[in-house]
Amino acid sequence: MANPLLGALAILVGITILVFLVVIVAFFKLWLQALLSGARVAMSSLVGMRLRKVNPGVIVASRIMAVKSGLQISTNELETHYLAGGNIVNVVRALIAANKANIDLTFQRATAIDLAGRDVLEAVRTSVNPKVIDCPDPARGVQTVAAVAMDGIQLKAKARVTVRANIATLVGGATEETIIARVGEGIVTTIGSAETHKRVLENPDSISKNVLARGLDAGTAFEILSIDIADVDVGENIGAQLQIQQAEADKQIAQARAEERRAMARAREQEMQALVVEMRARVTEAEAEVPRAMAEAFRSGHLGIMDYYRMKNVVADTDMRDSIANMETTPEDTP
Repeated sequence: MANPLLGALAILVGITILVFLVVIVAFFKLWLQALLSGARVAMSSLVGMRLRKVNPGVIVASRIMAVKSGLQISTNELETHYLAGGNIVNVVRALIAANKANIDLTFQRATAIDLAGRDVLEAVRTSVNPKVIDCPDPARGVQTVAAVAMDGIQLKAKARVTVRANIATLVGGATEETIIARVGEGIVTTIGSAETHKRVLENPDSISKNVLARGLDAGTAFEILSIDIADVDVGENIGAQLQIQQAEADKQIAQARAEERRAMARAREQEMQALVVEMRARVTEAEAEVPRAMAEAFRSGHLGIMDYYRMKNVVADTDMRDSIANMETTPEDTP
């Protein structure tokens, strides 16, 4: 019984030694690299990283970079950020760059910026070397900011905004799009408040001064250093176009009102014509009664033959005078 137990124990010890040797061989290079670099990492930590599904090579390389640059970052902090889904190499490089540039950037703030989706290394670079933002952004298909002065003339301006990253407000701060939008709004407001477009053309720096004084970088991840007007062009006469459109609208309104008056006049005319027709019908009807009345007068003896002839003479005389009057009032025909 003793011999089988001893054999099994020997096999178990052999397997353990073999696994230990495999582990030593697998992590010896990283362990030795960290040891010789002064950034010592325990062998158990390397094994634990593998068990926690952490890439030991990334952690060791990041710790070596930090230690060589004079930064003391523990492996636990590096592992924690790695497990949180952060870019640990980028964070360490950003910390090194900030340390060289005397920028106050802690490991906690750097990891927070990285986990917020911002490129912390690019932010540090922008803080050291300011960048220039075009306003408006040509990549969005907008070439100029158009605004209309008080005299109705349109001006088209381009601006270049020099900014640097503000590390303190990088987390939660607005992006470049906000800077572009605010600068564009400031340009429109400044041009729109100018009495004439000539004043803006004479002093284009007044745009940058007014816009810069508005504190447009508040609540953003950047600090505006300068706003330079790159170009100002004269556009269309918007005031004249508006006046033309207003005149056309007034013309259409007047035409509509005139048409309404004409329609009412035609209606009144038709009404009067109907009234005239009705009156003529009544006159015709009354005239038709005259012969009957005269015949009745003859029969009754109220009208004699001489009375009838005198009436006919009066009618003929009246017709003759009407004819003479019409001849006098009619203009002569031209040859």
